[in-house]
Amino acid sequence: MTIRVAVAGATGKMGLLARRLIEEADDLELHAALDSRSSLDLMLGADVAFDVTHPGASAEIVEFAAGAGIPVVVGTSGWSSDRIAEISAFVRGHADAGAVLFVPNFSIGSVLGTAFARLAAPFFDSIEIVEAHHAGKVDSPSGTAVRTAELIGDARVQGGPIAAPHADQRARGQLVSGVPVHSLRLAGVAAEQRVVFGGDGETLTITHSTLSPKSYEAGILLAIRNAPEASGVTVGLDALLDLGLPGTSR
Repeated sequence: MTIRVAVAGATGKMGLLARRLIEEADDLELHAALDSRSSLDLMLGADVAFDVTHPGASAEIVEFAAGAGIPVVVGTSGWSSDRIAEISAFVRGHADAGAVLFVPNFSIGSVLGTAFARLAAPFFDSIEIVEAHHAGKVDSPSGTAVRTAELIGDARVQGGPIAAPHADQRARGQLVSGVPVHSLRLAGVAAEQRVVFGGDGETLTITHSTLSPKSYEAGILLAIRNAPEASGVTVGLDALLDLGLPGTSR
């Protein structure tokens, strides 16, 4: 069966990458390519909507597609847990709503790095995240860092809150689930996340670096191909990799 895909944000870097992958795949077909001036009605008839726009536009696109019964893969960053909860309530309130899959990062390596960070979290009381992206990224912290911090916070429920001294000082970063997150926006950088764990006489650092957009290709294809059979609201590509992380479905 051929999956017809409507790409929103089709003229951006991720949109162009998705369009190329769709055109090269035997089981995928480009149904529509939407830019900022396109009518959302162009998505009607698609089997999957793929949203890689920007935080200001993403909510309308997701609600339109889900409301029309079209499963949506959301690669747009900037979705907080509160905003995702609103979409979850919207989907639950519409019996025929399409599923929504939020993907903070399409890189398989990044997803594994986040999983490893959650595994280590119960063993360290001091944990901080440093994430770096290109200067043009409009949101901070990144969706990947937010997802990582939330899973760390979940893993720390039994062990108590993370030690984050002087968190009231702006230079200490933004607290996400109690984890200080520091965001760098620099020319010459693609994407990197470092999760640093501090213990007695030791540190552990889990680092993932994106060296090329090719790192996103397998994850994009995995999400698109699984979206037609999905249900409800799912957060994280890890749900499709069967990593056993909690909080993936809402």
